Amino acid sequence: MKRIVLTGGGTAGHVTPNIALLPALTKEGFDVHYIGSYDGIERKLIEDLGIPYYGISSGKLRRYFDPKNFSDPFKVVKGIFEANSLLKKLNPNVIFSKGGFVAVPVVLAAKRRGIPAIIHESDMTPGLANKICIPSAKKVCANFPETVKYLPEGKAILTGTPIRQELFSGNKLKGLDFCGFTTNKPVILVIGGSTGSVVVNEAVRGVLPTLLEKYQVVHLCGKDKADPAFNNIPGYIQFEYIKKELSDLLDAADIVISRAGANAICELLAIRKPHILIPLSAASSRGDQILNAESFERQGFSYVLKEETLTADSLLEAVNNVYNNRKTYIDAMSKSNLNNSIDTIVSVIKEVAL
Repeated sequence: MKRIVLTGGGTAGHVTPNIALLPALTKEGFDVHYIGSYDGIERKLIEDLGIPYYGISSGKLRRYFDPKNFSDPFKVVKGIFEANSLLKKLNPNVIFSKGGFVAVPVVLAAKRRGIPAIIHESDMTPGLANKICIPSAKKVCANFPETVKYLPEGKAILTGTPIRQELFSGNKLKGLDFCGFTTNKPVILVIGGSTGSVVVNEAVRGVLPTLLEKYQVVHLCGKDKADPAFNNIPGYIQFEYIKKELSDLLDAADIVISRAGANAICELLAIRKPHILIPLSAASSRGDQILNAESFERQGFSYVLKEETLTADSLLEAVNNVYNNRKTYIDAMSKSNLNNSIDTIVSVIKEVAL
């Protein structure tokens, strides 16, 4: 039996693709272990699945000034020593990293021990953590065709992102029943990311009376972002967060309004769900969501609304456009060649494993 160490954390987006790989890795006979931070979101998600979990020190490396920039490098160094000790003990055949700063010590320690590491870059351009890791990686998996040009020749493989298989088993009628909706009106599902989006929430609530004339709306608004003023409105329901019912809600939705995080948009692509993307603005991010959204727009998968130009009229126009042309978007997504991401990535893992 070959052993694999998965790593990645800090946000759900750095964990859920690893979770999506677990059934296939188990089927291939891999003994799976996980290295993450001491108390990051990844710890509970992985331990709930019964996967052996090991915490290490993790520090964030920032491009901007912050007092923590003076202390976090020492946390990274400590993490490298801890990761090296764990890898010596576990002696895995291969490492698979989904990114985030906790993965940096693991990938660097793997190179020191001669263990091949594969990293996955979700966004169009590599983030800082993956930029640090790329020289130490054997292969780099990418979501976007455009990403390959940013990566070293011979390392890049276009794979797409691993998708949780439960998203393909949703039940529309269960989703409608869960929301108390009817079959007489189409459904819009609004997803603002794991922590929610104030901008998206306010935009949707601002046009809600007009939307409800034609549509029903289920709104995943993020932790502490539900607004009691919008409770008990026929045809509208809000949740802070949804886990096990998400596949049913996606199946019930005719269109989705979403941020443009790489994992989220790849999931929408995989299930062929017509959607509107509202990427985080460049003023509040490094611009990766804008690049992600523009790539999907070029390929005909998405309707993109820039946050800076988001208005009541532009949102209503986008919703009606995507709903009326939903078959065009579904046909474009059906032609994507990123349909077997899990199989492709597992093949790469088997190829490079010692």
